Formats: sequence, structure tokens, C-alpha cells
Amino acid sequence: MDKFSGILLCTDLDGTVLDSNKNVSKENLDAIEYFKSEGGLFTFITGRMPMTSRKICTILNPNVPYGCINGGGIYDHRKNEMLWMTTLPRTALELVDVVYETMPDMGILVDAPDIVYFSRDNSAMVKFRKITELPDLFKYHNDVTEPIAKIIFAHEDNDRICKLAEILNSHPRAEEFDFIRSARDLYEILPKGNSKGGVLARMADMLGVSMDKTIAVGDYDNDISMIRAAKIGYAVANASEGAKNAADIITVSNNEHAIAKIVDDLHKKKIEL
Repeated sequence: MDKFSGILLCTDLDGTVLDSNKNVSKENLDAIEYFKSEGGLFTFITGRMPMTSRKICTILNPNVPYGCINGGGIYDHRKNEMLWMTTLPRTALELVDVVYETMPDMGILVDAPDIVYFSRDNSAMVKFRKITELPDLFKYHNDVTEPIAKIIFAHEDNDRICKLAEILNSHPRAEEFDFIRSARDLYEILPKGNSKGGVLARMADMLGVSMDKTIAVGDYDNDISMIRAAKIGYAVANASEGAKNAADIITVSNNEHAIAKIVDDLHKKKIEL
């Protein structure tokens, strides 16, 4: 019998399986292939859209569909097909209007399922665009006609992100949406009820995997729900305090082959499912 049969291992991308240079180590790749060869199910759940996940998906080569949009979608890369997705009601643009008018230095991005529009640029958005290799496609947020998967705000100043969070959470429509800080310089509006933990459970159900056979690893606040939802939740050593507090185990950092360490823990039966 395969050593890891029926186990679903799910990782975050940035800050977790990707090192600080946005690369995947040979150690991690070798461990992933070994895990799959022994019957394991490997995938990732990311805040990225499918269009910005293709390159890393090719490198990681998951053997089951992956989660995207911070819990808003499940994508089958083998069929190039979105299996499940939620979208924002257009009333979310009312919140964007307030930010647009009161915070002229805040970067704004609108994610549609198959295209991404930059509504207002700043240095944080320039950095984000470079990392994600997105094209310089600009459109005023109220002119976007496609369904909207999520909205991202960006600023390099922590105080400005905190001010943004105050503005969004105090809006009369705030309870209609979920908000998540997905990186130090990124803050997002998501459809109500979306989370990485929720999509992990949905993926497990699709695959016929018991949640008692799941492992999740992440590094930031948007990973907390999946760390908590999994039977064994890992945080990398470079994780936020919130992610560390949610984890069952704190492992090595993203620069020390964290996925390889987790697979080794399984191999040596330091953890058991």
C-alpha cells in the first residue's frame, strides 16, 4: 500500500513553498514528487487568480485541482476549467468609491475571472505587478463590466493599510463582504464566506478525502482558516504571529525547504494521520 495514500497536502504559495526570491527549491520539488509517488494528493491554495498561477502550477505540478482567489475558486489546471467560483456583487464598488475618493495614494486592482485591471497605481502595485507578471492593463473600477472575483488594495505603508481597513470595515455595507490582509502591503475585499479553510474543505469533499487526512501549511493571516481547518496545520517559521498561533506545528522557514520538511515528518512518522 502506498505510504501516503488518501492524504491531502495543501500549501500556500508566496512565503511558504516559494522562497524569498520567488523560487521553489529542488528539495521541495523532489519531496513533492516523492509524496505523490507514494499515493499522496498534493495541491496549493493561493490568493492568486488562475491566470497568475500558471507558471508556478507548471513548476509544482499538483496532481489534483488547486484553490485560488483566497478561497473563492477551485481550478482544474489539467482541463483549464474553473470547477467552482464565487463573485462579488457590484455593490462592492461602493466601498471602492469611498477609498478612491478619500485615499488618493491607495493602489486599487479589480480581479475579473480571466483578466485583471489596475484601477489606480502606486509603488506597491508596481511591485505586485512585477511579482505576478501581470500586464499594464488599466481601467477605472466602475467601468469594469466583467464579473468581479475580488478587489485588492495595495500600499507599502502599514499605517495606510490600517487606515484602509478602518474605512472598509466602517462602511454601511461592510457586513456584506469579507476582508483579508493577504500580505503586509495588500488588503482584499472578498465575497462573504470565502476563505482558504472553506475551499480546503470543499476540495477535500470533491476528492473524497476525509478532513482527518488533510495537512495545510501557510505563512500569513489569509492562511489562518486553512491552517485551522486541516487536521494538521503548519506555519512556516517566517509566518505572521496570527498564522503561528493558529498552527499545530511551526516548521522551518520558506527558505529552508518547508514542504520537504513536512514530507519528511510524514515519512518518519513524526506526524500521523
